[in-house]
Amino acid sequence: MSDITLIKVAVWGIVVLTIFAACTGALRMQNRIWKMTLKDITPQIWQYFEEICRIPRPSKKEEKICAYIRQFADDQRLACKQDKAGNILISKPATPGKEHKPTVILQSHVDMVCEKDSSVRHNFNTDPIDHYIDGDWMKARGTTLGADDGIGVAAMLAVLADPDIAHGPIEALFTVDEETGLTGAKALQAGFLTGKILINLDSEDEGELFIGCAGGIDTVATFKYEHNEIPPNSIAYKLAISGMTGGHSGDDINKRRGNAIKILNHLLLDSSSLFGISIYRFEGGNLRNAIPREATAIIVVDNHYRTDFEQYCASESQLWKEALISTSPGFRFTIEPCDMPTHIMDIVNQSCLLNSLALCPSGVISMSETMPGLVSTSTNIASVKFVGKKKIAITTSQRSDREEAKMSINKRVRRIFAMMEAEVISSDGYPGRTPNPESPILETTKVAYWELFGRKPVVKAIHAGLELGLFLEKYPRLDMISFGPTIKNAHSPSEQLHIPSVKQFSDLLLKVLEDVKNEE
Repeated sequence: MSDITLIKVAVWGIVVLTIFAACTGALRMQNRIWKMTLKDITPQIWQYFEEICRIPRPSKKEEKICAYIRQFADDQRLACKQDKAGNILISKPATPGKEHKPTVILQSHVDMVCEKDSSVRHNFNTDPIDHYIDGDWMKARGTTLGADDGIGVAAMLAVLADPDIAHGPIEALFTVDEETGLTGAKALQAGFLTGKILINLDSEDEGELFIGCAGGIDTVATFKYEHNEIPPNSIAYKLAISGMTGGHSGDDINKRRGNAIKILNHLLLDSSSLFGISIYRFEGGNLRNAIPREATAIIVVDNHYRTDFEQYCASESQLWKEALISTSPGFRFTIEPCDMPTHIMDIVNQSCLLNSLALCPSGVISMSETMPGLVSTSTNIASVKFVGKKKIAITTSQRSDREEAKMSINKRVRRIFAMMEAEVISSDGYPGRTPNPESPILETTKVAYWELFGRKPVVKAIHAGLELGLFLEKYPRLDMISFGPTIKNAHSPSEQLHIPSVKQFSDLLLKVLEDVKNEE
């Protein structure tokens, strides 16, 4: 290489490094500016959300966040109590002159969905959330952000800490273990609350007021299988689907994002017929309330079919990539040779597994007849896991705003797996909440929204399991509503919180607290 060429390479290297440093510096500066702006537009909400992001809070492991909330109450000198389930209630007296106003219950859950990309090293039991700002959005690096429902918790703490806002008596209810079955709300005892108006801060679309929610039930099917020897002249492959959008199995179920388990199962079932493949392992998904984004399988196939099998996989990959281009643009399917496993599944139970997953529906079953655009009934294949010795567990969830429809789809799913000789167990489930368009707190909130923003909010129900339905079982006279800022792709590492909407959410909450009236 000549001296002139070396000089050119060096110059270009310096240029590239300079551009990279400038871009990196600009990004860091943007984040610093945004953080200052956040504190300007919603001073204490962002302070508390930052603190919450540093506290591990997986479902059923909320000890650290609960200790933080109890310490907050002590620091603020507010009355605080905790029930046997772990739910915390902090009471704040009315501001002077507002003692005549009714007690309002503010409610959020303290746990978060713990999902991450397979390539990310993160321990949700010990590590803080690594969040950052990208334009108008707050995101996390490779994990869920926890804005569902950390931003609701932060808003409640901000209200409790602020001595200058006008409000009547407040009860702030922090529930536990919402994401894995609403168990905190289920265990809430009668008499723990005194207020008759409840504002749930666990919704994910600014400008929308939710007055109804779906009920749900989980169903787990367990297959047993035997180990068979691997035929001679076999080759092993690892198949993997990744990069899909995923999302909340209720709120996002109608967005046609694809289910990684269903897609990989389709490929495995067809390959069983075409090439006689045998399965060693097939796993996908993680949480009961998330649409699976990833799935993997280790299979063996006769070396005679090697070329045909690889070509088939390449063709299927292209077809799915084209089908999902608008809803899961990051879709990837990979196939690579791997070490030979020690055994394979017996053919009978392999057939039962694959056919049951093919027959089991996953997605929208019906749309609402009373609220346009709302999913009425759905079901989701959430995960497939090899558990213990010679067992495979398939977790599904069924949702509906109508109890009879919920139980109908549940029975359909149960029959499919039972027909394939799986052991099937369903949870107790939880109820939905029928919308009440005559709700006084709804009317107060609608008026407040119009006065603040000069437009009407959208009133709707949500196809997800809010805790509202369970509260009504213990407190049948509660008047309830749910609203929040905009959160996209909850329950997935693509979760993002719309920063400007947090200011609107905060302004609305404070105005409703000031305007709320005693109900007749």
